[in-house]
Amino acid sequence: MLTQAADSLAVDRAAAPPSHRSGAMVWWHALWGLAVLAAGAGLLAAFGGADPNPYIALGLGIAPCLLGVAVERVANQRVRALLLVVWASAGGAACVFAGGITGPLAPWILAPVAAAAVLGRSNLLAQAAALSLMAGSVAAIAQLAGIAPPRPAAQLDFWLGLVGLATTSVGLASGLLVSRAQATRRDRAFRTDVDSLAVLLADQPHLICVLSPDGRIVRAFGTAPQGLGEGVLKGKGLPHAAQYPEQAAVATAIAAANDRGAAQVSFSPQAALDRRLAVDLRRSSDGALIAVIRDDTAAFSREAALEAAKADAENLAAGKSRFLANMSHELRTPLNAIMGFSDIMRAKMFGDLPGRYVEYADLIYESGAHLLDLINDVLDMSKIEAQKFELIREDFDSRDPISGALRIVRLQADEAGVQLRGVLPAQPVYVNADRRALKQILLNLVSNALKFTPRGGSVVVTLTGHGDDLELTVADTGVGIAEQDLAKIGRPYEQVGANDKKTMGTGLGLSLVRAFAELHGGLMTIESRLGAGTAVTVRMPVVVTTPALELGGNVVAFSPQR
Repeated sequence: MLTQAADSLAVDRAAAPPSHRSGAMVWWHALWGLAVLAAGAGLLAAFGGADPNPYIALGLGIAPCLLGVAVERVANQRVRALLLVVWASAGGAACVFAGGITGPLAPWILAPVAAAAVLGRSNLLAQAAALSLMAGSVAAIAQLAGIAPPRPAAQLDFWLGLVGLATTSVGLASGLLVSRAQATRRDRAFRTDVDSLAVLLADQPHLICVLSPDGRIVRAFGTAPQGLGEGVLKGKGLPHAAQYPEQAAVATAIAAANDRGAAQVSFSPQAALDRRLAVDLRRSSDGALIAVIRDDTAAFSREAALEAAKADAENLAAGKSRFLANMSHELRTPLNAIMGFSDIMRAKMFGDLPGRYVEYADLIYESGAHLLDLINDVLDMSKIEAQKFELIREDFDSRDPISGALRIVRLQADEAGVQLRGVLPAQPVYVNADRRALKQILLNLVSNALKFTPRGGSVVVTLTGHGDDLELTVADTGVGIAEQDLAKIGRPYEQVGANDKKTMGTGLGLSLVRAFAELHGGLMTIESRLGAGTAVTVRMPVVVTTPALELGGNVVAFSPQR
């Protein structure tokens, strides 16, 4: 992994050519051009210009130098490859003008190779060799076809050959020296990168390992966490570091990383059972398995603490529900006795009572009935929270319990001065549901609506069937619900509205409605606007087309109207 990272840095370094490489290439072109220019001037002074072809050939050797000096500092890989093509073309043409492939400037065929050597790129060297071969082939064909002019006179031919051989030899030698210097600088930079990476890997807080396929640590960088024994670091498999019950899990994670490319596992080491180590496994591109091992004790402790806190909260909630359920049972027994005796007093079964005592008996009975309703609500909610409430589902006409509930709350509506109206379908709507729960849903919704609807208002109950869904809506013209309070509706023991209204219940009415609806697989929705009333809709998928039980008698829809 360290070698791969260093290789990557070295490639990135080479991708952007450093300034010393551009400077060497400029100087190489400049010196080649000056040498050829000086040689041409000397030959012209010594031998005259009767034959222009040798001097044209020398001029062709100068042209790539001018181009190289002009574009080298802004050149990219493509421009340099094009420059090699210019060198090959100029070298081949100069060879032709000097008499062909056997002429004195034949060494210039290798000029592209010398230029590529200065660049220090292996791919450019291969291109340069191919271009040199093509240039030599063109020069040979031109000579064989008689296109090339004859070779210069003997003395001029000798000096031209010396110029061609000297410039090419010096060019190749300087190119090799520059290339070697560049390779040395790359190696030095590579070693610097390797050393920097080694320092970084050694100082980072985790242990980064190269693993064999069976989990042995081949190489390791960084700090070994507490509990990871020396035997593991010296070649034993990573599974041996874990306590015995978790060794199989570590081995499975290593196998999964080899197969799928990644895996995670955590374990407690044998040498420190109070610690927890986390291992991230990844398969690299070359097939090696890389593991990052870190001490995860703190995170594991936090997670364990959260799990313990969650369990404690659940136990407390369950204990609260059990306590409420038990207390509800304990309270219902004396309440039933109080209501029974007060009812006997109201009925005057053992003789007349003075007028005030009859009034007191009525108040005792009404208060006991109200308290019993509250206790029943608490008992039902406790059972639901403890997941012990069981629906007693049966097939029946949904209009029956709704009609019965409307008859019960009619007296309450009359006393409140609120008009109560029921809109029920003319035909039976058979459902498979809990009859008592459906009746309780309506009682809670209507009681709640009457509580918040002023005298003279109205409450409308609508029952409809939509496919498999039974929809029950209770709409009132009451005070409505503020937008910020809508989110609280349906929470157990949560009450909204005026303080004098909050004292009239436990805050469980709508909570029970929502719970009963959800137990039937349905939901409760509320639409309300402050000062304009509220509509609560319960929708449950309980409608059946063919009831399992045959219901006898004729069912008459109940629709009380004022």
